[in-house]
Amino acid sequence: LLYRVGLVLGNLGVSGTSHIVYDSRVTSHLVMYGLALGMLSSGIEVYEVGLAPTPIAGFAASRRKSLGISVTASHNPPEYNGFKLYTPDGFESTRDLEEKIELLLDKSFRPVSWQEVGRFSRDSLVVEEYVTELLERFAPSRTTWRPIVIIDCANGATFDVSPRIARMMGARPITMNCNPDGHFPARLPEPRKDVLEQYSGIASIVNASIILAHDGDGDRLAVLDTQSGYIKLDRLLAYYANLALQDKPGHVIASIDTGMALDEVVERHGGRLERYPLGKTHERVKQLGPGNVAVACEPWKLILPSWGHWVDGILQVAIILKNVVETGKPLSKLLEEENIPDYPWDRRSYILDPEEIRDRLYEELVEELKGLLGEPARIIDIDGFRYEYPDGSWLLVRRSGTEPKLRIYSEAKTNERLREIVSSVEAKIFELAKRLGGKIIEKTLG
Repeated sequence: LLYRVGLVLGNLGVSGTSHIVYDSRVTSHLVMYGLALGMLSSGIEVYEVGLAPTPIAGFAASRRKSLGISVTASHNPPEYNGFKLYTPDGFESTRDLEEKIELLLDKSFRPVSWQEVGRFSRDSLVVEEYVTELLERFAPSRTTWRPIVIIDCANGATFDVSPRIARMMGARPITMNCNPDGHFPARLPEPRKDVLEQYSGIASIVNASIILAHDGDGDRLAVLDTQSGYIKLDRLLAYYANLALQDKPGHVIASIDTGMALDEVVERHGGRLERYPLGKTHERVKQLGPGNVAVACEPWKLILPSWGHWVDGILQVAIILKNVVETGKPLSKLLEEENIPDYPWDRRSYILDPEEIRDRLYEELVEELKGLLGEPARIIDIDGFRYEYPDGSWLLVRRSGTEPKLRIYSEAKTNERLREIVSSVEAKIFELAKRLGGKIIEKTLG
């Protein structure tokens, strides 16, 4: 299958070259070589970049005018694997391109003759070019403070790049989980609140001001501040939007699971916020034109079109450290001074047994929620169902696209209202699971 996929990729006519990065997963070399064999058999050149973060696949595609491929399952458990595809403009593949690839898999492509087989070689320079360009763009203009920061790379692909970026920006990084290991022995690669809060005590011991935590491939970032704990993902996104809108008014594209802080910050700057399906915000950037978009974001994820068209967690490290080093203030203080709202929130996921009842439970829950918490002011159904209430609170229910999970997101302006939402919805989920002859076998928070 991987050979056939590679053969199709080589016959897309998008580029005569491809650049492949891969994460630390045990099977990543297998996937990489399988795809490479197919592409070489189609006649295009294949460059192995090596063990490197996913953002460098987007960077390589853009700077080399090549196909960019990242072999990774990102934040998913170690037994998963797959790949992300980037076109020569630096954008991740769209749904239309992915559907085209699926259709072409049913067609028969013959490999080229032996004289036309593509060349396989390495291009490790692209990693250094990425580091150089990122520093040229985001290096602090002055050094007011050299904070101790913990860089947690989740035993993944950012093991070298993020600590180097932090050090070169003037911070004093302490590395944690920076030995690549595809079993992810230290923690799950998804940088959720419940996964990371166990490390908060370590920051105090080493006098670190902040923990910057990646997922397995480096497109995501989560932050723990020693003063305020796990920083809500929406606050980080609103902070990035606040910075970008000061420089360039325009659209902000956000996934459907983002909260009120973004609405308030974008409105403050006279921008326009548009919500879009999770995992597809890059498609809207492409439709509108990157020059018209200040920021595109999802929880843990950021696209800054003025830098590049790909999701980039290392970019987030650079933005945070630039502002912390220049101002001499911890991130929690910067969020406070910029008046970035901090509303109570909850994010939880459920796995059901048997798995087959998830879709039926989801459909019944969607109907039950229409009146469970009062009359919604608006229901948005572009990616799951989001119920927005007159008091500003909201609730989103959706099915995970990568795991057999039901996900529930909620936010309110008061803790009391949030507790009401969470307890009512969870009780309804357990009730429906029992009614359908199943049960909840796992619940995760954050």
